Amino acid sequence: MPWGMLSRGKLETADWTGFIDEGAKLEGTFEFPGTFRLNCRVKGTLISEQSLILGERAEVDGRIDGNVVVISGKFDGIIVARSRVQLESTAVVGGEVHTPCLVMEPGAVFDGKCHMLSDTSDRVPVTVPVRCVPQS
Repeated sequence: MPWGMLSRGKLETADWTGFIDEGAKLEGTFEFPGTFRLNCRVKGTLISEQSLILGERAEVDGRIDGNVVVISGKFDGIIVARSRVQLESTAVVGGEVHTPCLVMEPGAVFDGKCHMLSDTSDRVPVTVPVRCVPQS
């Protein structure tokens, strides 16, 4: 559980770097060595070695480079994730996503392009054919 770091008990993970909550406005390039949660407005580049979580009230315009990116809020720009991009049911995402794995919950909105990458270091794009079958 992400908020386990706030309990008085043992931390669930030692990789948490921190979080920035509502009301803050950031502009520029920000690097996070561990798991970080944002629930604010950001314009710029976010770089995360671990997991980057955009909360329901996050509004980000720019670029994300990370390992795992979880979005519950609004994002417009380019996401490059080495492992996974996860769009929660409240996510509204526009732009480009480059990742080997895209997970979308029902209700999530994605308007843009998705480039599925192999999980090797050479980043060769993988073409995945998609067929839409009408429901009866």
